[in-house]
Amino acid sequence: MKQFIALLFTALLSPLIVATPGEARIDIDISSAELRKVPVAVPYFIESRTGETSRPGIEMAEIIAGALEFHGFISVIPPQSYGGGRQEDWLAAGADFTVVGSYAEIDDKVTMEIRLLDNSIGRMILGRRYRGEAGKNRIMLLKFADEIIKTMTGEAGVSLTKISFVAEKNGVKEIYLTDIFGDELRRVTKHHKIAVSPRFTPDGRFLSYTSYHSGNPNLYLTELAQDKTTTPISRREGLNMAPAWTPDGEAMAITLSSGGSPDLFLIGRDGEMIRQLTRNAGINVSPSWSPDGRKLAFVSDRSGTPQIYVMDIKNNSVRRLTYLGNYNSTPAWSPKGDQIAYSGYYENRYHIFLIPAEGGRPTRLTRTLGDHESPSWSPDGRQLAFSRTLDDDRKICAIYRNGSGFRVLFDWEGNESMPQWSPRPDY
Repeated sequence: MKQFIALLFTALLSPLIVATPGEARIDIDISSAELRKVPVAVPYFIESRTGETSRPGIEMAEIIAGALEFHGFISVIPPQSYGGGRQEDWLAAGADFTVVGSYAEIDDKVTMEIRLLDNSIGRMILGRRYRGEAGKNRIMLLKFADEIIKTMTGEAGVSLTKISFVAEKNGVKEIYLTDIFGDELRRVTKHHKIAVSPRFTPDGRFLSYTSYHSGNPNLYLTELAQDKTTTPISRREGLNMAPAWTPDGEAMAITLSSGGSPDLFLIGRDGEMIRQLTRNAGINVSPSWSPDGRKLAFVSDRSGTPQIYVMDIKNNSVRRLTYLGNYNSTPAWSPKGDQIAYSGYYENRYHIFLIPAEGGRPTRLTRTLGDHESPSWSPDGRQLAFSRTLDDDRKICAIYRNGSGFRVLFDWEGNESMPQWSPRPDY
């Protein structure tokens, strides 16, 4: 696999053509509630040697189309409306942009060429040629989808990211990992007990979590490139829970209760204590770092009810952030640092809210029935994953930052909770 990735992304360094950023950039506010979706055509890919379309070419187009629509501001024109093939006048078909692709499979290798056409100017603005093992083309297609998003908006997409979560079946909770489309599901833990609170390291290579399999809620770390070795980080008596990794990945804020009431501590990647962050101020849990690592959002009941606070790490000064409602929890700092998402109890239900990081009036995002909890940002800051419980059925859902596009991401047997969105991979 590593050899394939190396081969593939060596090919990525030899593009057919690179768009000038200003040429294709769409001047839109993706967070706007009045967003007009950009119509894009993705006709079926053709086989290079024959010029014909077969099932693999249809599936390639479907993968890119699904990835583009996942980002929320693109509407893919159904290929059935124009026969699925290439044509001369894409503007007449209603497409502002068109993705055209061809492929060839020879001796267990696949070569793929994909282009993005700007139909308003009548020419290609982005092109890539990929080469790799046959049957391993999905990563190429998703990579190109993310480059389309970058060409249009200035920031790459999230098609290659993962989501980790807790799945409960028959009273056992284990950690799972999936791609954002739910097509590649993997079980990470096999303790056959209770494992909760998955957290990615900033480079996305490792996953930390808390497991009760030894009788105490201890903190562990596993490298995602393998599925055999798990390293204990903190096995202190009491809670070792829900670490928030510093942006550099060298330390983490974690809830420990070995001294009695749960408090926040800063520990190193090796589990060694650095310093205590909160002391004798109620229960303190659910830390989340600002992107610059200077501040820490967390939940405390020091005022009598669970509320969100922000700590300045340099001097440990603390200010209260939330005042609306009497139960606010699970803060998640946005990748751009401007907003904090959280779950708040409102009108007898838990909903996802956004509040400016400096304080202010919160905005309610979710409007559907059920309880919405544990928000986690996509790395581009455009959408949030969270769990929703409705009629005792708990599923992982997502919503765009502007409050639109609510959907259930995965619909598997059992209950899923505590989603965590991974960083973008570095390839």
